[in-house]
Amino acid sequence: INALNSEPIDQILRMRAQFQRPALRLPGDPEEGIRAQRKARTDAFNRCADELNARFRQAGYPLHYHNGFIQVVTDDLVQREVESPFWALVSDPQWANVDLDMKEALDLRDSDGREPAFFAARALESTIKIISDKKGWTHGKEKGAHNYIDNLASKTNAFIDPWESASLKDFFTHVRNPIGHGAGGAEMPSLSRPQTEWAIEFSMSWVKNLIRRL
Repeated sequence: INALNSEPIDQILRMRAQFQRPALRLPGDPEEGIRAQRKARTDAFNRCADELNARFRQAGYPLHYHNGFIQVVTDDLVQREVESPFWALVSDPQWANVDLDMKEALDLRDSDGREPAFFAARALESTIKIISDKKGWTHGKEKGAHNYIDNLASKTNAFIDPWESASLKDFFTHVRNPIGHGAGGAEMPSLSRPQTEWAIEFSMSWVKNLIRRL
């Protein structure tokens, strides 16, 4: 479906014109017809995905399908209020890296792999960078997530408030940075299972909120 929907409409029209009889003229705007076909096809698929997830719930299986993956659900309320809207928003190709890193975070969480929170934080950082780029606020001198957060929080841009900027910076300072850099001779930092789940939910909530503001 993604491949079909990404095919340029003008290319489809040219292909159709090659096989269309000269005297044949179909009523209506052909471009709108193609868009309507794509919407109908995508809506039909989404209804099937919704039914699959409903059947998972009815059968008592803690699973959820989103954007090509089936992953474990740990909390029904979080799934409904945070995760489902999150996956819907990041299904757009511009958020592909965000989608990929968050899926990696959940897979590592479910398999007790190493540092799933790192990938969740990476998804959040990508979101902040993409928004900074799209808004034209990236100046090229940024050295890390804090600088990109400053782009969003500056008085001129005011995309987020100062207290929101402080909250995001604290997350990167105390969660992402310790596990994103070598520990040297110090004890290797790690998060407990509840802390890991909080870090993933924090990142998902912020990604969802930031994209909706865009």
